[in-house]
Amino acid sequence: MPTEPFVAATVARVNSVALHTADEELSPEELRQRACTELLRQTAQAAGLLDANDAPSADGVISEAAANAIDALLEQNLNVPEPSEEACRRHHAAHQSVYRTGERVRVRHILFAVTPGVDVAALRKRAEPIFLEVRCHDGLASGSFADAARKWSNCPSGEHGGDLGWLGRDDCAPEFARELFGHVEVGVLPRLVHSRFGLHVVEVLEREPGVAQPFESVHGAVAMSLRQQTFVTALRQYLRLLAGEATVEGVELDAADTPLVQ
Repeated sequence: MPTEPFVAATVARVNSVALHTADEELSPEELRQRACTELLRQTAQAAGLLDANDAPSADGVISEAAANAIDALLEQNLNVPEPSEEACRRHHAAHQSVYRTGERVRVRHILFAVTPGVDVAALRKRAEPIFLEVRCHDGLASGSFADAARKWSNCPSGEHGGDLGWLGRDDCAPEFARELFGHVEVGVLPRLVHSRFGLHVVEVLEREPGVAQPFESVHGAVAMSLRQQTFVTALRQYLRLLAGEATVEGVELDAADTPLVQ
């Protein structure tokens, strides 16, 4: 979810290749992701993995050949070793709540949606007083949470007081699930929850903790999680190296979220 103001319509470029049209407005996050993808596309061409005639894209959608070439480039240049069993066991012991099965929460929320062109800072200023109001009442006084959801929420659930019913981890966007699962809090969460959809005031009404899974039964999932973490770290380091050797205009790549793994 973007957390910075939207950029002005100044054309950003990587090695003189435009990342968007002059009249297109992108969030800083979207702009950085386009820049990173274009940087990888150009590097794949320079490495002979992609035809020199493959055309850059001004709308952020690269060709299938470019996507395949980037995959090959990353396979050649990123070191992603298999995690050891010891590392997997340590990770499992430290994150056992993540590997529970059957964990559910009954939730209601108030959504302040982020849409293209929205002023995120202004949206937060609108959301915070409502969050504080329902937080102080803990969603109980005079049906304050349900009333606020009906009045303010941009989610269809607002018509029903924000009620989302019972949710499992797979029913939510990952960034939303991280705030809901593996915790013991019941009531209005003590912070606004950020997701790709916007800012949420969230109340957990009930929890069912589920069943903890032994290491042996989730070893594969644990190893996959560790491989993904290592891949993301290696990709960020590689992108910083490439950016240091490129001419980048109109976009800051130092804070770039890793593309291709969103």
